Amino acid sequence: MRHHRLPLLVFTVLTVANLTAVATDHRLGVLLTKPLLIPALAAYLWRVAAAHGRRPDRLVLAALAFSTGGDIALLIDSTTAFLIGMALFLGAHLCYITVFTRHGAARALRRPPLVAVGTGYAVATTAALAWMWPGLTDAGLALPIAGYAVALATMATTAAGHGPRVALGGALFLLSDLIIATSLADVGQLPGHGVWVMSTYCLGQALIVTGLVARLTPADSPAAR
Repeated sequence: MRHHRLPLLVFTVLTVANLTAVATDHRLGVLLTKPLLIPALAAYLWRVAAAHGRRPDRLVLAALAFSTGGDIALLIDSTTAFLIGMALFLGAHLCYITVFTRHGAARALRRPPLVAVGTGYAVATTAALAWMWPGLTDAGLALPIAGYAVALATMATTAAGHGPRVALGGALFLLSDLIIATSLADVGQLPGHGVWVMSTYCLGQALIVTGLVARLTPADSPAAR
């Protein structure tokens, strides 16, 4: 096994452990695993950069740091903690949007197929908000979630201009948050709700980070393979 891939193995083990804890409602297991998930991806990013004698992209690291803070905040069951967590994830999305745009997403999104993707995200987000609006209003979260949804859809759209792997990661990240929102709005909850939330979230983040590494490292580098 290549040395730089060890953090990905750790991330995979932590993800399986977290999903098991969520599925069995093992609170201590969730508390022990969730805060470590995204730092494992950050460690992978750092090792790949070190293999090239450089520092990792600070904005990607910032996105992962914001995500870790959001994960920790959402371990607390309160409206205040939820809003703090959402604000932290907003920071993560803004960092990702900047990274994707800086590396050519805006130019790629001018191509007709990706214009359709962006339009689809905009329509889907608007429709989802309209569907959930009464429930979100009752929960006192309609306006904050609407603002967050705009950033989330923008992140997924710009991810689509950054290659298939990153595009799928952005889509799964969006899906994870949509599943959370449907529960908050009380418009339906999937069986195994928590497992769906965490599985789409973990896979989404992993695809974004590994996709960025694959695109931004030399093609002949072992880290890019």
